[in-house]
Amino acid sequence: MTDLIGYLAAGLTTLSFLPQALHTFRTRDVSGISLGMYALFTTGVALWVAYGALMASGPLLAANIVTLSLALAILVMKLRYGRAPRKD
Repeated sequence: MTDLIGYLAAGLTTLSFLPQALHTFRTRDVSGISLGMYALFTTGVALWVAYGALMASGPLLAANIVTLSLALAILVMKLRYGRAPRKD
C-alpha cells in the first residue's frame, strides 16, 4: 500500500509538469523560464534520483527519472534558445 501511494503521488506530480514541458517543446518559447530556477530544479531532481537509488525506492526513482529527463530537456532548450538576439 505504501508503494501504491508513492507511485500515485509520483505520477500526479510528474504529470503536472508535463503540460509545461510539452508547451516548451512545441513552441520553443523559453522566455518565461528562469535559467537559475531550472538549473537549481534540475540539480535538485538529480539529487532525488540519487537518493531514490540509494533508498532503492521504485516510486521515487520512477517519478524523478522522468522529471529529470523533462527538466534537462527544458534546461537545454533554455540554454539554446533563450539567448537574446544580438543587436548589430
